[in-house]
Amino acid sequence: MDQRIGAGVWRENAACRGSFGSLFYPPQKGEKRSDRKSREERAKWICARCQVRLDCLDEALASNESTGIWGGLNELERRGLGFEGSTSYGFDKESFIK
Repeated sequence: MDQRIGAGVWRENAACRGSFGSLFYPPQKGEKRSDRKSREERAKWICARCQVRLDCLDEALASNESTGIWGGLNELERRGLGFEGSTSYGFDKESFIK
């Protein structure tokens, strides 16, 4: 069952709202590989429990977001979906959000 929320409204319900923002984007000065992995794992842990995860991923794909964790995926993982600018992911969305 598709449980997505209307455009823009999803942000109000995002688990990442508040003080977690820095986990979802790399620092401007760069970071060590091990630090990046740790940061991304913590961000993805938050995403995994978020009720608007698919809405977030929809926005990232539709806008070709080039950095950060969106919908539980980093930029390389989103690129790997091969559907930039589209919300037709080609995979079972229900299994993705479980």
